Amino acid sequence: MSDHLTIVTTADGSKTIYNAEVGENYHSRHGALQESQHVFLNSGLRYFLDNSGKNVASVLEVGFGTGLNFLLSADFCIAEQIPLKYTGIEAYPLSTTMIADTGYDAYISPALWESFKTHYAQALKEAVPINNSTVLEIAHSQLLTFSTTQLFDVIYFDAFAAVHQPEMWDEAAIDHTIKFLKPGGVFVTYAITGNLKRQFKSLGFKVEKAPGAPGKREMLRAVSPT
Repeated sequence: MSDHLTIVTTADGSKTIYNAEVGENYHSRHGALQESQHVFLNSGLRYFLDNSGKNVASVLEVGFGTGLNFLLSADFCIAEQIPLKYTGIEAYPLSTTMIADTGYDAYISPALWESFKTHYAQALKEAVPINNSTVLEIAHSQLLTFSTTQLFDVIYFDAFAAVHQPEMWDEAAIDHTIKFLKPGGVFVTYAITGNLKRQFKSLGFKVEKAPGAPGKREMLRAVSPT
């Protein structure tokens, strides 16, 4: 375990990781599981599927971290028989050992958990099938150097808070991120600011202040123009 990374328990009993170098947890201290379910799975992926009528999805996550958002999304899609292509961007990947110590096996199917642990290291090098309907790729990259020809249905923006990593939330970072979003695609993040709302509105996005996860009053959801 890296000396600046510590596994901690959040208010809903689920675990996250505290990064002492950044001074921030990977998830909300009010509940890692609750935040991931509410902000990303329900307000992002499920919202897109419910409103698009599609039965297949692709997700880009900025800040793959512990993999919790992927695991919950994949578990849902497997149960609903929805093919999922998932790409994460992570500049500082965690070790397989640390990910295994999160205890996220309590929230997903045993088969998904075992396959994720088995294929995690390879997913950092190339796209790998987690099962017959789920493909995972983790780009070991800084956000601004990430590039792909693929466009995505949903973007999970789960970077550290702006107070700790302001460069992840500036106009250049957001512009770079949303160029990978399909027309009619959904961008979600746990935070909302006036600057963020104005930037999305100036680009023609439909911007919504959605109810936030425990500990936050509001979150942002933005739908790209079709």
